[in-house]
Amino acid sequence: MILETVSSPDDVRRLSYDDLNTLSVEIRQFIVDAVIRHGGHLGSNLGVVELTLALHRVFDSPRDIILWDTGHQAYVHKIVTGRRPDFVDLRQAGGLSGYPSRTESPHDWIENSHASTVLSWAHGLATAQESELGEHRRIVAVIGDGSMTGGMAFEGLNNLGHSGRNVIIVLNDNGRSYAPTVSRLGDTLARIRNNPTYMKRQARLERLLQDLPVVGGQLGRGVEATKAAVREMWEPPAFFETLGVRYTGPFDGHDIEGLEKALRNAAELPGPHVVHVLTQKGRGYAPAENDPVKRLHDTSEAKPGSYTAAFTEAVLDLAEQHPEVVAITAAMPDSTGLLAFGERFPDRFFDVGIAEQHAVTSAAGMAMGGLRPVVAIYSTFLTRAFDQLVYDVGLHRQPVVFAIDRAGITGDDGPSHHGVLDLVLLTKIPGMTVFAPSSYQELGVMLRTAHVLEGPAAIRWPKTSARHVGPDEVGHDLRARKVRSGDAVCLVGVGKMLEACEHAAAKLDEEGVQATVWDPRVVLPLDPALVDDASRHPYVVVVEDGLVEGGVGSHLAQQVAEHTVGSPGPKVRCLGVPAAYLAHGKPDDILADLGLDAAGITASALSLVSAERLDSGPL
Repeated sequence: MILETVSSPDDVRRLSYDDLNTLSVEIRQFIVDAVIRHGGHLGSNLGVVELTLALHRVFDSPRDIILWDTGHQAYVHKIVTGRRPDFVDLRQAGGLSGYPSRTESPHDWIENSHASTVLSWAHGLATAQESELGEHRRIVAVIGDGSMTGGMAFEGLNNLGHSGRNVIIVLNDNGRSYAPTVSRLGDTLARIRNNPTYMKRQARLERLLQDLPVVGGQLGRGVEATKAAVREMWEPPAFFETLGVRYTGPFDGHDIEGLEKALRNAAELPGPHVVHVLTQKGRGYAPAENDPVKRLHDTSEAKPGSYTAAFTEAVLDLAEQHPEVVAITAAMPDSTGLLAFGERFPDRFFDVGIAEQHAVTSAAGMAMGGLRPVVAIYSTFLTRAFDQLVYDVGLHRQPVVFAIDRAGITGDDGPSHHGVLDLVLLTKIPGMTVFAPSSYQELGVMLRTAHVLEGPAAIRWPKTSARHVGPDEVGHDLRARKVRSGDAVCLVGVGKMLEACEHAAAKLDEEGVQATVWDPRVVLPLDPALVDDASRHPYVVVVEDGLVEGGVGSHLAQQVAEHTVGSPGPKVRCLGVPAAYLAHGKPDDILADLGLDAAGITASALSLVSAERLDSGPL
């Protein structure tokens, strides 16, 4: 196999175009096999095989700086830069990251796993390279058309055009982000991509110039300008060029030789330059090509019985009963559980693209106008819109419900995707109500409760499967639920951590330590009954799967201290996630390493209880 001979970009540069085509087929099969074994991003990587090979043949990485937005399309880049053997442990603890990683290779400059940032990175790096301290490295930024729906991309583009920095922007246009791309720019690119008149005229023009004797070479130097004129004849004025960014394309993103020519031409011209490349997401793998929603962007889906499935069921039921309910997603209708909502209520469903800030403020406007918006979003992406959460939703006390998926430790996607900030941030927004369901059934009850509140609310749940419980194990309204009673220690399990607390209580029983267990259900505001009962215990252990500093435990400890002013009060221990960037791994393994499983909770509780009291007999 040719693939086995490739361990560096130099190996790719030595290959013929026939060999490169064979290598492309082999790389696609290698990626399919790796993702089937370990999960990960499939469709996006299958679409950039030829593009990546062309980039590494034209540019000298890592001397030349190649940046990816988003980084989940960098598997081929990793293979070409010598990490093919490491795919055996893709996304496994201690193994290869699913995103670029500066600790893995000097070819990875930015660990870019959130979208729409690369043009700002490129502007900053280009500024540094062109300064007196710079080394004049070439900067290449690969950005998907889905990432161009994010406002930060336009901010970076505007400053690149204004500054005139030497940056080559490769616009990887496959018409999709996670799902089909939503934007007017995407529509314009699609019109170019699908306009047979423009494409035929461009091809005819190129053939005509190539066939002209003697002057063909001179006219060839004007091909790009002529193409631009033809494009402007059949399309509105080029968006990029009005910002001061040169535009060429579109080019076939699966024609390596053609891509090399386009990239070399762009590298010879000064200033920022967009090279528009058309690719097919999921190319070469029939299940991906035939997936109409996300081209097998990844291999995850909302499994029956999951918290996401519970949300889908609950929001459909709510919308059936209340016509004012609308749903918003930021380019992820499928994975956030809103695909069925969009099919059932297309006029009440809004996919705003990768634009979380816009999603939140737009939701505030909808609420101000009398609608009841539900914003479905991953925890890690919600933090991108914290300013809008605080000042547009919170300050205006708008009744927006945030359905926050992938909260807590998420696992395989690593430090950028763990949802550990939401509890700390949300509990600092005045007037916000924050729910943490501990079961499938709780989520539906909480959504109905949140719907009738006068201010904003958030319901956060993990990626892991949901417990299914009976009616007697489901709470109501804004009240906490007492699961069991004991005199020695009070365990408070936030959301999914309730189950671990219940197991810990059983283990403590074996040690002669009787434990109370509470499901707080609503972590902001805390139920006074929970605070009162916790204050009666000599020891309290609060367990959450978010940052421990400034989290729910800190909030409860403060309220317990205020409740017991004038008396010793209980000793409170807060268990949670440390302020650190946690590597990828299985969620349960990470939680166990952090002491957030039943064994860890038991050990923490026992360490609080004095040896003297244990020696005195059962408590």
